Amino acid sequence: MCGRYGFYPGKKFYQRYNIEEMLDRLESVYNVAPGRSMPVVVRNSPNKAVLMRWGLIPHWAKDPKIGFKLINARAETLTEKPAYRSLLSSKRCLVPASGFYEWQKTGEGSIPFYFRRKDDGLLSFAGLYDSWTDAGGKELLSYTIITTEANDVVKPVHERMPVVLSQKDENTWLDPEIRDSSAVVPLLRPYAAGDMESYKVSALVNMPGNDSEMLIRPVTGD
Repeated sequence: MCGRYGFYPGKKFYQRYNIEEMLDRLESVYNVAPGRSMPVVVRNSPNKAVLMRWGLIPHWAKDPKIGFKLINARAETLTEKPAYRSLLSSKRCLVPASGFYEWQKTGEGSIPFYFRRKDDGLLSFAGLYDSWTDAGGKELLSYTIITTEANDVVKPVHERMPVVLSQKDENTWLDPEIRDSSAVVPLLRPYAAGDMESYKVSALVNMPGNDSEMLIRPVTGD
């Protein structure tokens, strides 16, 4: 699964995703937890960055709290789940991230690790989004991150990882003209292990309220 990630966009975020219209505010978040609103990239002639809440709330949901149960969607069963099946054809998005956290279970507790690209470039998680309207008519956009089996870098720590799309596959994933799920499901595979690295980080990341660059720094010792 993917339960936390980091996002420090840098100066070339908009150029990286071919976005012309800037957000009012673009800030670094080193400990993104479910329920937080974060930039998500959608195709809107050209691409557009939209703030959405992490944790998918399907348009048919009666209670928005369901979003905390739908932070991730398994790539292997997307076409079987009612919450995701229709979104796969028309509401695909990219979730920009700088890295993600996973916890290794040991006899002495869970140890957090941080995973990122070796060049520290941005990762693009494959995501799905939906629009939910509350009783007062207010619209809320939300998203889920698609996961797949772990690659060789992540596997020693956790059996699942977010789907990270290669740059060449991002345009295909976002293309609104592609509505056949069979054309995009093959993109949902583990990211190249050779391009990634991982290391232990501070247990401070365990608390969602902690948010500083210190969280992504390597820690030494057993």
